[in-house]
Amino acid sequence: MKWCRSVPSICVLVAVSLYLSIGKVNAREPKFASDTLAAAHSAKQQCVNTCRARYRDCLRLKQMPSFECQGVYQDCTRYSCTGLGPG
Repeated sequence: MKWCRSVPSICVLVAVSLYLSIGKVNAREPKFASDTLAAAHSAKQQCVNTCRARYRDCLRLKQMPSFECQGVYQDCTRYSCTGLGPG
């Protein structure tokens, strides 16, 4: 930055203001990150609860052997709760 050589006090002010603004953003990030993590955990827990309900329904209806109901639960948690697709 050539202009910093001619006006060093402005460069110092710009550097200090950038440093202070970055400090304010970083101070909020842990709260934001913990809120985001809590929301993700809550959504995943709700998805797992839905899969458990499907598993219980599968067992209750007795249309499949219990080991196949376990497969229903595992597929549900693997594909629905992680966002991954089959295959």
